[in-house]
Amino acid sequence: MSKKCFFSLLFILTTATIWAQTTATDTINSIDTKDLGDVFHGIFHKNKIHPNEGKPKKYYASFIPAAGYSLQTGWAGVVSGNLAFKTSNSASQKVSSITTSVTYSQYNQTIIPFIANIWTKNNNLNFTTDIRYIQYPSDIYGLGGRTDPNQGYTINFTGLKFHQTVQKEVANNLYIGLGYYYDQYWDIQALDSLRKNIARRLSNKLGTSEISSGFAFKLLYDSRLNQINPQQGIFANVVYRPNFTFMGSDENWQSLLIDTRTYTTFPKNSHNVLAFWGLAWLTVGGITPPYLMLPSVGWDDSYNTGRGYIQGRFRGSNMFYAETEYRARLSNNGLLHGVLFCNLEKYSSDLSATYATVKPGYGLGIRLKLNKTSGTNVCLDYGFGNNGSRGFFVNIGEVF
Repeated sequence: MSKKCFFSLLFILTTATIWAQTTATDTINSIDTKDLGDVFHGIFHKNKIHPNEGKPKKYYASFIPAAGYSLQTGWAGVVSGNLAFKTSNSASQKVSSITTSVTYSQYNQTIIPFIANIWTKNNNLNFTTDIRYIQYPSDIYGLGGRTDPNQGYTINFTGLKFHQTVQKEVANNLYIGLGYYYDQYWDIQALDSLRKNIARRLSNKLGTSEISSGFAFKLLYDSRLNQINPQQGIFANVVYRPNFTFMGSDENWQSLLIDTRTYTTFPKNSHNVLAFWGLAWLTVGGITPPYLMLPSVGWDDSYNTGRGYIQGRFRGSNMFYAETEYRARLSNNGLLHGVLFCNLEKYSSDLSATYATVKPGYGLGIRLKLNKTSGTNVCLDYGFGNNGSRGFFVNIGEVF
């Protein structure tokens, strides 16, 4: 059944900022002057000198245990950590980051990601790692954009994602790379609450496992200095992914991902940012991808598309997506920001080239500064979609 969220609560239980290296360097982000670590210190240790005061370091880490509610998870407990650093003191050196978390939800979902984006000295090489383990009861709704929100079915599966790429700079901010992508879902089954005939049809359609394995060829342009919280620059990423049976894939199929983002200060000379995101996720050759690996809302690499809809609400062989977000500073010290956003998405209505109607989403949110030096925010958004779809969406780091 479809799950709708009409309220949400995020408890920030503890916030600790860890400064783990004694080598001094320029700060990663010096725009903001207060974060949640400062608030915590002011409440519980107001008579003590802040341990970070006057001690700029090379590595900046944030840790946050929290509880929250989202459309796809219900109530969930989360422990999340983020590490940001530079590999040189150059003003043009891009910020590297490592993020991980452990989530367990009301719907018995377990989510454990490990995400790394590492830039070597002078940005010569870029290493990206995306590893995720999920045990994931969740809803599916069929294909295209005309599916009935009241006709969802809950399935359960376990998944493993391993994406690793290395990219070499061939011109200023332009990179060419090669990687290996592996995705597997197993123990796919309809939950017992479904009628036997429906469960049987779903099992015949989905099977019990899906494996996709192949190379990834990447072309990247990235002029952003801070990928955790971009204030400027352009990001354009093209990934061609052919999957082969000789590499372990169930079938031979190919996909193409085109991901573009731009960031500009608006108004000029302010701390406010106007951001744009465009995404095309296409099936370009071979057979149709397995059902759970088809382009779908909320199943992009960052799980962030389609605020306003539950994850998996729309799915098809091709996906077109656009979003804009305005990020405004609400407090002079940078602790609190506000955002307004809207998005549009369109999917194949079936497995042909015919497309269904455009689905809009929109909403607003707040940003709490988790780490003022790396720019890491806790993001709490409330989104709206069609047919009464709405709910809270929580993220560590910017949505895009």
